[in-house]
Amino acid sequence: MGNHCEPQRRSDVDDIDRRILAELLVHARASFQEIGSVVGLSAPAVKRRVDKMVASGQITGFTAQVNPAALGWKTEAYVEVYYRDNISPAELRRTLEPIPQVVGVWTIAGEADALVHVMATDMAEIEVTVERIRENARVGRTRSSLVMSRILERPRT
Repeated sequence: MGNHCEPQRRSDVDDIDRRILAELLVHARASFQEIGSVVGLSAPAVKRRVDKMVASGQITGFTAQVNPAALGWKTEAYVEVYYRDNISPAELRRTLEPIPQVVGVWTIAGEADALVHVMATDMAEIEVTVERIRENARVGRTRSSLVMSRILERPRT
């Protein structure tokens, strides 16, 4: 018998849970009553299911999506980071998370070790941010690609 605190397996998610998750992904601020009317449950039943998905780790948190332009971030780049030797995901997080302009970090397969999404007010701030990334003595080199325009973005489902 497994520990009751372990996250549920994907197969434990039923169709109603999937529909609740889909509603939360599209309308994160919807009330339990609003979600319930879409999925055919009462507000308390939706709350119980959401609480269960949070407790099991299927929902890992709630966040706001911010319009980057509202923060003055009109310039963005993806920076490939090449380390001199192996680097753990924990160290990547520890060294890059304190940089506010770093809005995403992924380990990747291929020549680069990590892909870093940077958003800033202008090119000068992008340059300063890339220099901050390079301050880590383990960084061998970086390669930046600037975003010209956003064409398509889909919410993660």
